[in-house]
Amino acid sequence: MIADLDYFERLHDVPDPWGVDARWYERRKRELLLACLPQARFARCWEAGCSVGALTEALAARCGRVVATDAAGAALAHARARLSGLDHVELRRQRHPDEWPDGRFDLIVVSELAYYLDAGALARMAHRLEAALEPGGTLVACHWRWPFAERLTASEDAHRVFDGIGLPRLFAYRDPDLLLEGWGTMASVAQREGLA
Repeated sequence: MIADLDYFERLHDVPDPWGVDARWYERRKRELLLACLPQARFARCWEAGCSVGALTEALAARCGRVVATDAAGAALAHARARLSGLDHVELRRQRHPDEWPDGRFDLIVVSELAYYLDAGALARMAHRLEAALEPGGTLVACHWRWPFAERLTASEDAHRVFDGIGLPRLFAYRDPDLLLEGWGTMASVAQREGLA
């Protein structure tokens, strides 16, 4: 089961339902996620659940190409306005895990999406994520920890499913508000730079 699509369409009747530009929580979360990425640049990124495109815009500065997906047409309309002029960003309307972008990615970001999936849909998504990740690629998950009515899966449970893919954990950050983790087979930043 996947959360009701009408909820997301109604939510995006306004340009910024989450306060991604106004709230410190949202700005801080983006900065933490970007700071945790183990590479300065990525060739091809997929952001699943892009909403209005705030994180997409930040990822675009670090990636050669970005595919950003969302199930809500209203969300994508706001993202298109925000991201106009970024020719290396492609927006697609897709509902996960049933619809999926083509190809493989060296960075996949699942932010504020997994808790809208029940256990079965989340397991299907995790299985497909592994297949969509390039060898040596990085999978990132970041989720709000507080309960809310539309949540189908707790953030910790969702991250345990991603952990079950079998990729080594590259980083983990947790505070009362958010859970941010990354997985992949890449050597550490210090190892790649000859420091360790």
